[in-house]
Amino acid sequence: MNLIAVIILITMITTFILNFIADYLNIRMLQPDLPCEFQGMVDADRYRKSQEYLKVNTRFNWIASILGLAVMLIFWFGKGFPFLDGIVREFSSNPIRQGILYMGILIVCKAILSLPFTIYSTFVIEERFGFNKTTVSTFAADLAKGAFLALLLGTPLLAGILAFFEYAGPWAWLYCWISVTLFMLIVQFVAPTWIMPLFNKFKPIEEGELKNSILSYAESIRFPLSNVFIMDGSKRSSKANAFFTGFGSHRRIVLYDTLIEKHTVPELLAILAHEMGHYKKKHIQKTLVMGIAQMGFVFFLLSLFIHNQLLFDAFYMEHRSVYGGLIFFSMLYTPIDFFTGLFMQFHSRKNEYEADRFAVETTNGASALIDSLKKLSIGNLSNLTPHPFYVFLNYSHPPVLKRIEAMRR
Repeated sequence: MNLIAVIILITMITTFILNFIADYLNIRMLQPDLPCEFQGMVDADRYRKSQEYLKVNTRFNWIASILGLAVMLIFWFGKGFPFLDGIVREFSSNPIRQGILYMGILIVCKAILSLPFTIYSTFVIEERFGFNKTTVSTFAADLAKGAFLALLLGTPLLAGILAFFEYAGPWAWLYCWISVTLFMLIVQFVAPTWIMPLFNKFKPIEEGELKNSILSYAESIRFPLSNVFIMDGSKRSSKANAFFTGFGSHRRIVLYDTLIEKHTVPELLAILAHEMGHYKKKHIQKTLVMGIAQMGFVFFLLSLFIHNQLLFDAFYMEHRSVYGGLIFFSMLYTPIDFFTGLFMQFHSRKNEYEADRFAVETTNGASALIDSLKKLSIGNLSNLTPHPFYVFLNYSHPPVLKRIEAMRR
C-alpha cells in the first residue's frame, strides 16, 4: 500500500468517524423539555415524535454508511477496479467508450446497492411518521426518468471530459472547465421549464389575496417577477418547502402545495421575502461564481494527478487510463472537498441570516417569518436542538432557534 492509498484510506475512515461522532452527539443533545419558543405551538407527543424521527433516521444512516464503507473497501482491496477494467477492455479498444462503460457500470452498481435503502426510507420510515405520499408507480417513474436524464445529459458530458483529457494535451483542464461551466449554466436555464416538469406539475398561483400580496411586495423591492408557481409536492410527501430556481425569464419562485395549505398569507409572504432576499443580496450569483471557481481548481488539480502512476498503483490497476484517473482522483480529493464543503456551508448559513434580515426589514417585522419557521419545523419534525458540531458538519441553514434569536435581536 503506497502513500496515496494510505491517504485515501485514512480520509475515508476519518470522515466516517467524524460523522458518527456528530450523529452521536446530536442524539445526546436531545432534551425532554420543549424549547420555550415552541411552547403552546406543539404538544408533547408531537415533540417526542420529532425526536424519535431523528433517532430512527440516524440509526438507519449508520447502517447504510457502515455497509457502504464495507462494500467500498471489499471492492477496493479485492481488486475490483482492475477486474472491471479488464472486462471493459475486452468490449472496446476505444478509450472514450471504455470510460463511459467503466464509469457507467460503477454508477449502476452503486444505484442498485443504494436502492433498497431508498425504498426502506421512503416506504417504511417516512410512511411510519406520516410523511410518505409516494406511490410505487411514482417511485418507479422517478427512477426511470432519472436514469433517462443521466443518459441524455450525463453521457455526452462525460464523453467530452474523457475526450479532452485523452487528446487535448496540457490545456485539457481549461477546456473541461469552460465546457462544464457552459453546461451548468444551460441546465440552470432549462431546468425550470424542461427538466423539473418531468417530475412535478407546476401551475401559476391563482388570482386572489396571496398573489396580489406577492406581486405588490415584489414591486416594492424592485424584484422582477411575473408569477409564482405552485408545485404538487404532496405527490410525494406531506413535508412543506419553497425554493428559488433559474435565471432571467426562466427564473421561478416555487411554493409547495403543502406549504400553502398550512400557512397564512403573511407567513407565505415572509417566506417568499426570504427567497427574494437571496436574489437581492446576490447570494445565488455569488454561490454560482464560487462553485465555478472551485470547479476550475478541481480540474487543474486533476490534470496534475490524472496520469500519476502512484494513483493507479493504489488501486492495483495495471493500465493507466483517463477514466481511472477521474475516479481515483475524486477519492484522493476528498480531504480538500471536505474542508471546502465546510466553508461553503458556513457561507450558506451566513446567507440565510442575511436573507432573514432582508425579509424582516422589508415586511411588517419578524413575527410572520418566525411563525412560518416554527410551523415548518413542527410540520417537518425537524430537530429543534441540534448539536453545534453536527450543525458545523452538516447544516446549510442555521438551526431554527438560532434564526429566531437573530430575528428577535
